[in-house]
Amino acid sequence: MDLARRHAMDYTNKTASYREQEAEVEQLRAELAQLRKEHECVLQEKQMLEMRVQRSEERRRAFVHILSDVNTLNRKLVDQRKAMIHILADYEQDRRRMVKQTERLDNSRRALLHILQDSHQSNLRLENSRKAMIHIMNDLKVTTEAVQHSEQELRAKQEQLVQAGKLATLGELTTGVAHELNNPLNNIGLFVGNAIDLIELGMADTEPGRILQELSNAMQQVRKATEIISHLRTFGRAASVSRETINVTQVIQRSISLMGEQLRLRLIEVKMQFPEEDIFVMGNAIQMEQVFINLLTNARDALTSAPTKIISIECIRRDEMIEISVADTGPGIPIELEQRIFDPFFTTKEVGAGTGLGLSITYGIIKEHNGAITVQSRLGEGARFLIQLPLKPDDNPEEV
Repeated sequence: MDLARRHAMDYTNKTASYREQEAEVEQLRAELAQLRKEHECVLQEKQMLEMRVQRSEERRRAFVHILSDVNTLNRKLVDQRKAMIHILADYEQDRRRMVKQTERLDNSRRALLHILQDSHQSNLRLENSRKAMIHIMNDLKVTTEAVQHSEQELRAKQEQLVQAGKLATLGELTTGVAHELNNPLNNIGLFVGNAIDLIELGMADTEPGRILQELSNAMQQVRKATEIISHLRTFGRAASVSRETINVTQVIQRSISLMGEQLRLRLIEVKMQFPEEDIFVMGNAIQMEQVFINLLTNARDALTSAPTKIISIECIRRDEMIEISVADTGPGIPIELEQRIFDPFFTTKEVGAGTGLGLSITYGIIKEHNGAITVQSRLGEGARFLIQLPLKPDDNPEEV
């Protein structure tokens, strides 16, 4: 009984202990479940905290960038503020200048009003002046037509004057040319006479070559006389206004050939000094020939009573110009007359010995050729005329 009771009590105790243990286990399970829930809550809170930390970190980084941008913006704002201060200072200066300009404009406006009033009055006066100008223009048109007509007449008279001077020169050349023609004419008569004598002596069959030679010599003299007459006719005709390439050396030599007999009869020596190469200018050959004949004629007359009778002609090329000097050993020209020798009808010769047109015509011809002519003289040492002419620009001119 006791054992059973004891077993029963042990069983009861064990059962009670077992129940207590189960209760504790249940309690532990409940606590474990509670701890799990709390652990899950902690995990959720941890995740939330980690997310918050991550967001905070992102926000911090963003904030750092924002602070950097803010610093950059602050620096820009400082610079802009300084620039704004300068702009405001410039604006203030511009405003002050604008105020002054406004004052000036106001003054100008007032002045303009006065000017407009004066302009209106001037327009009224101009209208009256315009009407008067119309009448003046009509008168001017009539006057211009008259002046043009007078210029044409003057040009024609100048050409006539040049031609008259040329004919006067030809008249002075007649004596010398007659002597020049006399020699070939006498030679022609001599050669033809020899040929006739040979034929009359019956030598036409035996010596035909000799007769032919005499006739050939006669024909050569005929050609020489024809050349002299042709040159006189060319010089005597009216010169055209055309311009062509002329060889200065040839022009001077032709002028000397016309004057040669007169100079020879007066025992005048002509010295010439020309460059080795030919010199060309644009001009009129006949007019230029007249220039040198006029200068040679003056030199000839100046040497009438001179102890030494020399005429020197020299050509010098200087850059794009040519200088031609014609000098004599005569008595020279007084200083007070040097400024007058190119005037028309002025002459130092005796009455009837000269027309006074030679140097005037020469001056006009040189001017028409875009040149210049001057005189240098000393009493007792002769006169020197210097002509300057522009060279022809073409490198390969044709001789005329």
